[in-house]
Amino acid sequence: MIGLLRGGLLGPPAIRLDGARVYLRPPQGRDWQEWAELRRDSRAFLTPWEPTWPADALARSAFLRRLRRQTLEWRDDEAYGFLVFDRASDALVGGIGLSNVRRGVAQTGTVGYWVGEAQARRGFTSEATRLVVDFAFHQLGLHRVEAACLPTNAASRGLLEKVGFRYEGYARGYLRIDGAWRDHVLYAVLREDWAG
Repeated sequence: MIGLLRGGLLGPPAIRLDGARVYLRPPQGRDWQEWAELRRDSRAFLTPWEPTWPADALARSAFLRRLRRQTLEWRDDEAYGFLVFDRASDALVGGIGLSNVRRGVAQTGTVGYWVGEAQARRGFTSEATRLVVDFAFHQLGLHRVEAACLPTNAASRGLLEKVGFRYEGYARGYLRIDGAWRDHVLYAVLREDWAG
């Protein structure tokens, strides 16, 4: 899936997932400025739901480190990161990824996403989630896709249920979010249940 780029650096594959309103593709170095601006403008909206941002969270160097890590994760079949774009304008609206890919008897991955504040509640993230789950089942051959969110995140819970995930349980102190270990609600969808 990964090819060598000039200078011997590995790059993400040339893949694009197309939906009716959005398209997804792996991030590229040229995306940094638009990504940083969207994240900066949405910081107060995003930080209650995310791990604590490091001091250099929006720096170009941090973005390029993230790209190198994501490239290795693609190569090693560990995680698949995408940016989400509005098809009508080609504007970046958010990001989505499939991480913690486990093979063997599990054949499972975990979906996570974010969306800019101005783009929230417009259907972009639900369509992106459908595209990534489809990718997980039909291109990666996974059997199960999981998701977790804070119990108070009604928007995320509603999105997961709308897309076809089922509530499976409550995990105490599951992830360190916004500087503290937080409880999460757990959701999953199985390939045999997936309607697409």
